[in-house]
Formats: sequence, C-alpha cells, structure tokens
Amino acid sequence: MSEKTLFKNQDGDLSVLDDRTVAVIGYGNQGRAQALNMRDSGVENIIIGNRGDSSKEQAKKDGFEAYSMDQAANKADILFFLVPDEVQPQVYKEKIEPYLKEGDVLNFASGYNITYNLITPPENIDVIMIAPRMIGTMVRELYEVGDGAPSFLAINQNYSGKAKDIGLALGKAIGSTRSGIIEIDSFALETKSDLLMEQGLIPIILNAMIAKYELEIAEGMPPAGALLELYLSRELGYIFEKMAEQGIIGQMPLHSQTSQYGQISRIDELQEGEAEEVSYNDIKKFMGRQLRNIGNGKFAREWSNEQQMGYPVFHRLFEKYNNSEMIKEEQKTIKELGLSNDLT
Repeated sequence: MSEKTLFKNQDGDLSVLDDRTVAVIGYGNQGRAQALNMRDSGVENIIIGNRGDSSKEQAKKDGFEAYSMDQAANKADILFFLVPDEVQPQVYKEKIEPYLKEGDVLNFASGYNITYNLITPPENIDVIMIAPRMIGTMVRELYEVGDGAPSFLAINQNYSGKAKDIGLALGKAIGSTRSGIIEIDSFALETKSDLLMEQGLIPIILNAMIAKYELEIAEGMPPAGALLELYLSRELGYIFEKMAEQGIIGQMPLHSQTSQYGQISRIDELQEGEAEEVSYNDIKKFMGRQLRNIGNGKFAREWSNEQQMGYPVFHRLFEKYNNSEMIKEEQKTIKELGLSNDLT
C-alpha cells in the first residue's frame, strides 16, 4: 500500500486533547473501559453522560463527574457516542444534536447510524470513528497489562482539518495504538464488515454446528457427548484463540497430523467445488447475498421496521431456537457437568 494505514504509539499526540472536555455518552462496557483508559493515559477533563441508572452511579464511584446526557453534551468539546446503535438516533436527536457547537468532535464506535443516514450531524463539526475490535472488558483488561485493543479509524467529516490527528490521539488514549489502529476509507466499510460477520459468517458456522449435532444424534451419540465434542469442552474456542495468535495454518501443528490432513484436505474440497452437497461457491453466494442486502440498505430497513413493530420476528425466532432440543440438551449438559463460569 502506498499510503500509511497502520498507526502505532508514535503516531498519536495526546497534546491535541489539551484544554478540551471529553464526554463519554453511555457508561456501559465500552464507555467505562474507554473512559478509564483515557484517564489512565493522562487525559484530563473527562465527564460522563448517562441516564440515571446503575451505570451513572458506577461512573461516580469510579471518580468521574457524571451528568445527564444533554448536560454532558453541552459541556463537552469531544463526545464519545457509545450508547447502543438501536437507540442512538433518538438519543442523538433529543440529547446531543441541540447542544453541538461549531468545532465539536463527535466520535462513534460503530458506523451503522451514519452509514444508513439515521443520524446526520451538522457540517460544522468533525465526525470520526475509533472502533475497538474487542468488547469493552477486553479493551480495559488489555490496557491494564500494558497492551491494547486494535481499532479502526475512519473520518466522516473533517471540518477542523485536524480530525485525523484527534482520532489518533483518542485511539492512543484508549490504548489502541499499543497494538495498532487501522485507517479505513469510510464508516460504511466498518458497517459492512461488522454486519457480514454477524449475518454471513456466524450463521454458516452455527448451521454447521447444528448439522453436526443432528447427524451425531442420529448415529446414536448421547446429546451430552455430541455437545461436549462440538463446543462445550471449549476446544473450539481454544482453536480460534490460537488462530488469532498464530494464524489459521500456523496453529495447525497443535493438532495431530490426522486432524491437520482432515482439515486442510476438506477445506480444499470445498474450495475446488468437489463436495456434492455444498461447495465454497454456495457459501460465497450466501455471504454475497447478505453483503448486498447490507450495502443497499435492505437489512437496515428490515431491522428498523422490526423495531417499530415491537420485535415480533426477533422474539419468535429467539423462542424457536431457544426451545429447540439441541439448546435444551445444551443447558442440561452445562448444568450437569458444571461448565458454567456464571457465579450469579
């Protein structure tokens, strides 16, 4: 690549945040992690905007000045907008937009609402995205051990001419430059990548898991045995963890040669289209259809309509799968084998 897209610690300058007030709007998992990391990085003048619930009380216990969302928006120059995507448009219209001032910075951790024009900020502010690629607890835990969660950076509006410098400074403050910040061309790219993971890849993986379970039950395997081999043993999670550390092929020597051959030969079988029932092209077509519906806004319209109707399809499908025989056996097996880490 001719242009630099990967940024590290030396690329972020925290001094660009001097004399500015940073408001974290939404003190959930991401909000708390990012606020604590910024404070530990030496960023001053951090305030919290949250509704009056336990999260607001937690912010006070953590030593932050906590306000209502509109009060925090009015006081701040830089706003981290970290409430859930589905409530962002309403919160923005009622609590944020009336208090935005020329030269303010609005920072998102997801591109969804900007991509689909559900939020349209005024032209006289900077609109940026620092999007950690990990959940909030990991953003904090990695920071505490001297590491950091990698993030995407995108610039949607550069009114000040310094939006990228501000974005890199914020990324450094939350610890992302320790690992690396990858700059991407648009909020839309982050949205497509995120949604395609959720709507393309994960449905294929979960359907494959359901199919394996059903085939093994038909062969006489006890449900607990099928589920333990499938994912309850955590072996699959360990494999994915090692993929992240060593690569897909790099982790294969951790398996027996029988396992390695079985995996790589059947990957190739799908790639070459030799499988009779399903091929790589079938999988790619499914993924491609999801990407088209993400890109043309069909999914966003579908999801907005679902919210307006009171989530009837979502609740029906959740109940359908939550009450399936596989999930009933899963919960039974987790309890019988003492596999849960939930201490509540």
